[in-house]
Amino acid sequence: MEKLSAIVITKNEIINIDGLIDNLEFADEIIVVDSFSTDGTYEKLKTIDDVKVFQKEFKNFPDQKNYAMGLASHDWILFIDADERVTPDLNEEIKSILNQEGSDIVAYNAHFQYYFGKTPVNYSGFQSAKSFRLFRNSCCEYDMARPVHENLIVNGRTGLLKNRIAHFSFRDFDHYKEKMRLYAHLKARQLHEKGQRSNFFKAYIKPLYRFINHYIMRLGILDGKVGYDISILNAYEVKERYRELKRLNSLNK
Repeated sequence: MEKLSAIVITKNEIINIDGLIDNLEFADEIIVVDSFSTDGTYEKLKTIDDVKVFQKEFKNFPDQKNYAMGLASHDWILFIDADERVTPDLNEEIKSILNQEGSDIVAYNAHFQYYFGKTPVNYSGFQSAKSFRLFRNSCCEYDMARPVHENLIVNGRTGLLKNRIAHFSFRDFDHYKEKMRLYAHLKARQLHEKGQRSNFFKAYIKPLYRFINHYIMRLGILDGKVGYDISILNAYEVKERYRELKRLNSLNK
């Protein structure tokens, strides 16, 4: 069986650390790159045996992930967030992949089962979300042109994992809002660097469309109050993105 490096990037994830490390004990090494947490995450990780922990200032997601990949000892990498968990079925599937011979697949996409708090999110636009999480280091790298919702550049054949990753992405409304604010500011910076400007349509019509898209077209209404909250916060991300872009535009006047 080939060996596996499990990699995580963190910022203020102390409430997830114990569960995360326990969940990844099947990996041959665990690497965590922390972006100077202030809640004790780094200090906690330093006390755990068999975890290799590093600190690096956060610039954007692909920069942080490419750096972390450079620290891996093994070719097969499992990239997982601190609030994600490998289910028992997925654990067995990953081991089976590492044990097979002759396959030319170098990267596997994964679907997710999202949770808002302890409530499963079955719609709201997340039902088809997927991301590369298991791949060969030698054949892949993250695209530096995509600072948010990063894109893995894969040199080779890809596959899809049969089992989903459990993703406890949204602890509560405020936690999700803070995530959306981070994404909004990263996107605004990217747009500003490309010379784009905010306007009435982008600042007011696009957020409304985003809400309708998630709540109606992507069936958020079927998730009840959770679906409504998710749709509101996705609209907030768009509004905050163009508010921040307007602020950045004003600095160049």
